[in-house]
Amino acid sequence: MSAKRFTIIGGGIVGLATAYKLGLRCPGAAIRVLEKEAKVGQHQTGNNSGVLHAGLYYKPGSVKARMAVSGIREMALFCVEHAIPHDVCGKLVVAATPEELPRLKNLYERGQQNGLRGLRLLEPEQMREIEPHVGGVAALHVPEEGIVDYPKVAAALAQKIGAAGGQIVTGAKVLGLRASGTEWIAETTAGEFIGDFLINCTGLHCDRVAELAGERRDMRIVPFRGEYYKLTATGQALVRNLIYPVPDPAFPFLGVHFTRLIRGGIEAGPNAVLAYAREGYRKTDFNARDFIDAVTYSGLWRFLGRHARMCFSELRRSFSKRLFCQSLQALVPAIQPEHLETGGAGVRAQAMFPDGKLVEDFHFMRRSNALHVLNAPSPAATASLAIGEEITRMVLE
Repeated sequence: MSAKRFTIIGGGIVGLATAYKLGLRCPGAAIRVLEKEAKVGQHQTGNNSGVLHAGLYYKPGSVKARMAVSGIREMALFCVEHAIPHDVCGKLVVAATPEELPRLKNLYERGQQNGLRGLRLLEPEQMREIEPHVGGVAALHVPEEGIVDYPKVAAALAQKIGAAGGQIVTGAKVLGLRASGTEWIAETTAGEFIGDFLINCTGLHCDRVAELAGERRDMRIVPFRGEYYKLTATGQALVRNLIYPVPDPAFPFLGVHFTRLIRGGIEAGPNAVLAYAREGYRKTDFNARDFIDAVTYSGLWRFLGRHARMCFSELRRSFSKRLFCQSLQALVPAIQPEHLETGGAGVRAQAMFPDGKLVEDFHFMRRSNALHVLNAPSPAATASLAIGEEITRMVLE
């Protein structure tokens, strides 16, 4: 690899992990991260539930499965080495009804195929030793899962990048990209920057940045907002750690669940509703360009047609605490609407194909002097160090 100057666009956890890993493998290289916000980690990195995902759900042999399993172990070690708050507390995946038992067993087998350690199928009495108030007829205990402070991970990565001689430029929104011979010139709000190799880690805007670099936008980011409630002090007594449902294969997201936060408190959610802005963390947030981009995309309409009932249900639940609570009661029957207070929200950078199917795996587009990360939703934060290692390997090949 002759390139000595790397330009990484996007200062979220994946961009930072990539810069960190490149620095380890290419000492002496000029590594620059361009971030449009005033601080790193302000979007998906700082607006998620802070879960360490162990790789239970992902198709065996997929990039997601491989990177989640190796990534969670590397992330836990990184947190220990850098005194970052985290807790490998384990989680329960709960079968609410007998009809869900075959899917629970399939999850157990998939987790074993993916290399997870210590998985156990539990009867109701065993479940309630771990979560005394949990409902359901059976559960899968996943001991390797946990919680972490991802903003502090991002801050530690930024510190290590700087200490190794790398540069993080904030307030540098990329407005244009042009190739000049073997170089890339990034035109930003902080001036022009020249590099030999371009790496696009811009999450919610990755398809647009790839287009700036001359690529076609065949698949597109469609933003889905995930809204959370917080549990009151009384409600918090009903949940110890992480309680998840058995995923419904007809539903493209995990479903609402309970998450203990590393900074204290319990979150319940998220749902999944179309966001009217790629950075639309509130129901009232609206960006005309983002909205038009989504509603003029054929893939979105095909997705809505395929999942019309689910989409309508999610929209109703977004505006009804009672309906949201009913979904949560499948996991913890004692939860009541008065236990729920409005919480935060995140936006998934979910790539979608023109046929309306979601891009399920991590997706990378490789070029001779560029690499675009075009789909890296959850578990990308957990797997970020593994993703950074994979990107480094591909770049140096």
